[in-house]
Formats: sequence, structure tokens, C-alpha cells
Amino acid sequence: MLVLVTGMKREARIVARGNQVVVAGGDNSSLADRIAAVAANARALLSIGIGGGLAPDLPVGAAVIATEIVWGGERLPTNAVWQGALAKCLPGAIAGAIAGSNRIVVTPAAKSVLHRETGALLADMESHIASRFAAERKLPFAALRVISDDATHSLPPAVHGAIGPDGDLRLGAVLRSIAGNPAQIPELIRTARRTDRAMVELRRCSDLLGNGFACPYLA
Repeated sequence: MLVLVTGMKREARIVARGNQVVVAGGDNSSLADRIAAVAANARALLSIGIGGGLAPDLPVGAAVIATEIVWGGERLPTNAVWQGALAKCLPGAIAGAIAGSNRIVVTPAAKSVLHRETGALLADMESHIASRFAAERKLPFAALRVISDDATHSLPPAVHGAIGPDGDLRLGAVLRSIAGNPAQIPELIRTARRTDRAMVELRRCSDLLGNGFACPYLA
């Protein structure tokens, strides 16, 4: 069985393809327990979805195949064979490190610092937890993420709390944030459009990879 780890239900709907999907939601503190609850028969673990760009030369929609996951002082390598299989199916994707974060990296300044400290191309809130889980269980692990906000893009305040614990959009929270700060509306619209672009690329990658996501350990 292949277990997929995403941040949002929107991502999960794109990539599920009959696999077991664990959705972290806006709070990743219980993600390891959620993975453990379904991973008894897992043969491999894949972190997949969107993330924030850290490298200044990578645009929205760029697909990143992780070579390693960086978190704190840890650098956990991804499975080299699976990484190569993903790259073969997705020749336009970029290989590089992905950084873990327990909260959204909002500002260009914060993205620049994280890029400088880690060398990572992209950051997300799930891959570091999933990779550590896989390492502890000795499961093959890979990560594929698409940039939804580039290194120069500052996210609007409404993104904080926009995704609920179940991974669904909390529309009420977004509307309350807009009511308190209407000036963020243009940037919020731009953020939504960039996210849509990333989701289109995520679907394209998913279609190219097929149900098994090029995993060589499922047979």
C-alpha cells in the first residue's frame, strides 16, 4: 500500500487515485499519529502537494522532487531509486532539498533566510514529519511539491487559519480576516490565482505518474 501525505483536502482530491491519503490540515502537530493510524501495511510513503518557493529563480508552478528533507539539524535523504523514477516521469521537475516548517513561511525575508540556511528550494509543513516517520519505520520515502507562492511573494494575513484541522478551507475565517483588513484583497486574489496554477501543475504531475506515483516498491 502506498500512503500519500498532503496538507489540504484539495490536494488530496487531485492525487488520491485509490491510495491511502493522510491530510495534515492547518495544524501539523498530530500528523505523525495520523500517518501511524493508517500505515500498518504501508510499503512506501510519499509527501505530495504544494509548497512555498524559497529559491529566487523558481517560478510558481515549478515542480520540485526532493533529494533530502531539511529540518532543524536533520537532513534526511529521500529514496534515491524512487527519486530517479519520479525524475524520469517528470523531466521538467527540479531536484533539490525541501525544508520543513511548522508554520507557513509568509514573507520574502523569511523565505530568503530559510533558503540561505538550508539551501532548500521549497518549504512545506508536512514533508519533515512524513520523512522522519518513514525513516523510523524504514519505509521508502519520496516528496514531490509544486511551488504555489514564489520567493518574492508575501502571503496576505488571511492565509493564517485559512485551512482547518481537516484540511478544508475555513471560509468564515478568511472572510473575518478580510473584514478586518480589506486592503489585503488584491494580494489574496493573486495568491488564489497562484495556488490554482500550482494545482493545475500538481494534477499534470499526478496524471503523468499514474496511480503508483512511479514507486518501485509496490509490486
